[in-house]
Amino acid sequence: MVLQQRSQVNLWGWCEPQEKIMITASWDGKVDSVKGTRDGNWKLSLATPAAGGPYTITIKGQNTLTLENILIGEVWVCSGQSNMEMSESWGLPDVQAELPSCYNSNIRFFHVPRTTAAYPQDDCPGKWTVCDSNELKQFSAVAYFFAKKLNGELNVPIGLIEAAWGGTPAEVWTPAGLVNGDPVLKAAAEKQKPAKGWPYTPGYCYNAMIAPLTPFAIAGALWYQGESNTEAPHTYGKLLSTMIASWRGAWNAPLPFYYVQIAPFAYGVKDQGAVVREEEARTMRLENTGMVVISDLVTDTANIHPKDKHDVGLRLASWALAETYHRSGITFKNPTYQSMEIKGDKAILTITDAPDGLLLKGKEPIELVIAGEDKVFYPAKAKIEGSRMIVSAPAVKKPVAVRYQFDNAGIGNIFGKDGLPLAPFRTDDWPVMTDSGL
Repeated sequence: MVLQQRSQVNLWGWCEPQEKIMITASWDGKVDSVKGTRDGNWKLSLATPAAGGPYTITIKGQNTLTLENILIGEVWVCSGQSNMEMSESWGLPDVQAELPSCYNSNIRFFHVPRTTAAYPQDDCPGKWTVCDSNELKQFSAVAYFFAKKLNGELNVPIGLIEAAWGGTPAEVWTPAGLVNGDPVLKAAAEKQKPAKGWPYTPGYCYNAMIAPLTPFAIAGALWYQGESNTEAPHTYGKLLSTMIASWRGAWNAPLPFYYVQIAPFAYGVKDQGAVVREEEARTMRLENTGMVVISDLVTDTANIHPKDKHDVGLRLASWALAETYHRSGITFKNPTYQSMEIKGDKAILTITDAPDGLLLKGKEPIELVIAGEDKVFYPAKAKIEGSRMIVSAPAVKKPVAVRYQFDNAGIGNIFGKDGLPLAPFRTDDWPVMTDSGL
């Protein structure tokens, strides 16, 4: 396995009541001990050194267990629904190209099987494996490319814990009491439509697939989910923020939480995908979060599973390298709308995180629209001046609002000169999706 470096890591297990457990880690040779509780369980915290290994840990009570081939490095939990689960078995060409050369004993996988429980569990099935062509075929492609980048840049072992389940809404990854105890979140959860392929009861995946992991020290979490919360899109930001806070509370740490904004897709109800993306963007108000925009990586908006997981993993890794590991000179933030000023018949938009300025790929902007007080949007033209966009349309004499890529399946063509796409936005707060009541 991989243990988190320079950390207090927990070891825990089961024993006879009051049994004395002695633990020796080979990195320092110290003997620590703990006495089992009357309920027959034990837990002990050990200080880990800087990255390295392999090491052994010997656990001795009435019997002796020796854990071998332990590395010290960086450990990340990778969760969500099918776009996090997607692996080579889905026919992903980027992963297939990796198979002949992917063996790396410094990248380790732990795959939590799909499991549910009505109450939080203290154990889960699974085992640690070394990254090779057989193991990679069934493991998250996004997580693998993330780990490969981190391992190459940091030169430390990387441990990945995949806990994902296709089709699941975020409610099942959030403690049930937090969902059911909030009238807004509970009403949204009740809009979930039961399906044969995945659970929808709040807390059920958290209890079985996340709770057992929470004593295990980690560096942070990756998240790719949201497609299954388009039934009640306006509440997704609150739900996601609640979930993040609950995980941080369970680990008792301000975990970095980096996530992927859902991709353009032809959802059946107007703007439901756009609203989820807007809610995801608002979640970045939480400290120590980061969002990857992937609209430019989509080739088929009729497919909810974009095949390019390589670049998704690299963009998540860039966030981690810059924000968690404090590497400089890394492009990781998407250009983002900041403010708007109206001058005559033009709207002047200021964009942040575009230090080298903006770039229009093509003659005219795509998915950029402008409206006046009548709330009727027209295709807009844009003149780019550095990190500002001067937006106008002949039919709009007094602009009030500008939107960019604010629809379900839209793919824009405005980028930062550093290569990352401008994040979708709207300057207005006019009601959308009001028919859902949420």
